[in-house]
Amino acid sequence: MATSEPDTTSRPQPAENEQQAQPAPPPRPLYPGAPPPQPPKPLPLLLLYMFAATVVGVTQGVGMSFISVTIQQIAGPLKATTAEASWLTAAYLAPNAVLTLMLFKMRQQFGIRRFAEVSIVIYVLVNLCHLWVDSFQSAMIVRFFAGIAAAPMSSISILYMLEGLPPQKKISVGITGGMTVMLLATPLAGLTAPYLFNHGGFKALYICELGLAMLSLMLIFKLPLVSGERVKVINRKDLISFTLLALGMGAITVVLSVGRIYWWTEVRWTGLLLILGVISLTLMALIELNRRDEPLIDIRWLTSAEIIHFTGALMIFRIILSEQSTGVRSFFIMLGLSNDQLVGLYAVILGATIAAGIACALVIKPGRVAAMHGFALVLLMIGCWLDSQSTSLTRPSDMFLSQILIAFASGLFMPPAMLIGFVAALRRGPNYILSFIIVFLTTQRLGGILGSAMFGSFVTWREKVHSAALVQDLTAGNPLVAARMSQLSAAYASVIPDPVIRTAEGAVLLASQVTQQAYVLAYNDAFRFESLLALLALIILLIDVAFEKWEHIRARAEGLAA
Repeated sequence: MATSEPDTTSRPQPAENEQQAQPAPPPRPLYPGAPPPQPPKPLPLLLLYMFAATVVGVTQGVGMSFISVTIQQIAGPLKATTAEASWLTAAYLAPNAVLTLMLFKMRQQFGIRRFAEVSIVIYVLVNLCHLWVDSFQSAMIVRFFAGIAAAPMSSISILYMLEGLPPQKKISVGITGGMTVMLLATPLAGLTAPYLFNHGGFKALYICELGLAMLSLMLIFKLPLVSGERVKVINRKDLISFTLLALGMGAITVVLSVGRIYWWTEVRWTGLLLILGVISLTLMALIELNRRDEPLIDIRWLTSAEIIHFTGALMIFRIILSEQSTGVRSFFIMLGLSNDQLVGLYAVILGATIAAGIACALVIKPGRVAAMHGFALVLLMIGCWLDSQSTSLTRPSDMFLSQILIAFASGLFMPPAMLIGFVAALRRGPNYILSFIIVFLTTQRLGGILGSAMFGSFVTWREKVHSAALVQDLTAGNPLVAARMSQLSAAYASVIPDPVIRTAEGAVLLASQVTQQAYVLAYNDAFRFESLLALLALIILLIDVAFEKWEHIRARAEGLAA
């Protein structure tokens, strides 16, 4: 009996040990089709993935930025006017702004690795077609397909930046690094485009873009992304909704891209395109609201107060940033400066953007978003106000300080904005991540186009106002005006003997100077408006923070009382 008791008590022990030794179930992916959590990669391999993210992100960005910073120079070789050359931007942005939604689902259905490899191959082939562009019509067709091919590149860049990072660094390093890379494209294009154009024309721009694409191809195939389980998420109703979304967003993108150049009310087709866009988006919303299965976009969540507040903040910020992306460059072009003379300004912007990304990675935390946004708005307000003191003698070196402030503010604003939206989506559930990505990327693409359109339209309007005010005081009987015309016409004395023609030429020069001064005043008004808009956004942010603090204090007091 004594020997049998230990045997009976020891029998269940191995079973308990086996039960305790069973491995824990693997962690579930963040959303259906997402890659499973991976252990952190070794530092050398991690740096290679981050380098690949930088190359892919810059490749995607400079393709569009090369066109925007050299739009006046490439119009001539393509035998097109500047207004016609602006259609190259519209042809690129129209498909690029709407493809992100479907690409996210394609990534879920076919796997991240295959998605990245197929995307980069298509992008290289489309860029290769640029070498045969010899007319405006062929350039339009190729730029349209380039916009389609470039659509996945931004998300691939962010995925490479996040690959292999430990979970605690995915926000501070991954998100911040991915957003910073997106901001580097324009200053890099401004730095390199003058040299490339001077040594090979617009073909050199295409060759550089092709070279970057081939480098991205090599990196993507040598450093594959980890794919998750493939999930069938695309159905027939998704295709119908996406077609309507693409039609609506594409029409609005075209109008915002070229409407300012043809002027909004001067041509009929801009209104027709807007009507088509609104009708298409309305039909898409009706279909999505009445779907019983999983909708392509959760319209009800997108129209909630939280997301409307988030979207409004992003749109206002993108409109303010148009001061740097569009306003400053167009201001100097109006003064007669060339792209070669703006290289120093772009170098300063590039350095400030990188510094902002490093600073943001060091301080970003969910509880610091409001403080970081407030500081960014203060920098924007100061930078825009400094630019509003410009004159016709202002040169790029005079704007170094203001542009450093604005570039630093942009680097501080974007990563926290993406963080707060991502947290809001996760709070509702993994399926809401898709809707958040649509909101974020759509506000960035359309916000940039809308900001440029609003800035340019405001400058055009204010120039007419200032021209009318200046011209009404310029009468032939005014001795100061007569002396100025005589001074200007004297410059033609050696080449034009006829005094009447010389006087007419002097009047033309005076009119051009008046127009230039009117534009300077108009740009100052626009810079001042951007500064006031930043101040308004800052006041709204402070009120919102104060309201949240009050709600927190009241809830805490009620809890203590209970």
